[in-house]
Amino acid sequence: MKLRLLTMLALTGAVGMVHAQTKVGTITSTSVIYKCGNEYTNTPTEAQRKSCQVLTGGNVTVVQSSRPAPGRVASSPALAGIRVDSGAQRERDKDARAILEAELKKTEAHLADLNQQYGNGQPDKQGDESRNYQKYLDRVAQLKADIDRTTSDIDGIKRELARMPQ
Repeated sequence: MKLRLLTMLALTGAVGMVHAQTKVGTITSTSVIYKCGNEYTNTPTEAQRKSCQVLTGGNVTVVQSSRPAPGRVASSPALAGIRVDSGAQRERDKDARAILEAELKKTEAHLADLNQQYGNGQPDKQGDESRNYQKYLDRVAQLKADIDRTTSDIDGIKRELARMPQ
């Protein structure tokens, strides 16, 4: 009796698994998935026609996105067609130049401070750095990296200033 019951349960489970492997919508859960460039399909005839490759391994989840309407401009529609008076634009350019020049002066002052701390690669030891030489080397390396980054920032600001109208 128990053997019969176990057999019936096993068969019911097997039927449930077979049913789960049947088609769900247009994709079968056990079908072969083909990759055709940036597209995926589970239709063998389409895969042969496009000479697709069979995907092996994990599951594939494909999410369809909506296509943008043709003729739409990527820029903000609120700003499309807005013209700025040339005098106002000159004032904006002058303000932007003043901001960049102030930033350049501040960054150059920071670089001078870093160079003073760095002391040509031989900065003074601080605190317990005389007992912990690695701590001193780490600080020296950090100072050098800060100097390099600040120099790069100064070069970038100078490039921006060169691009701006006088």
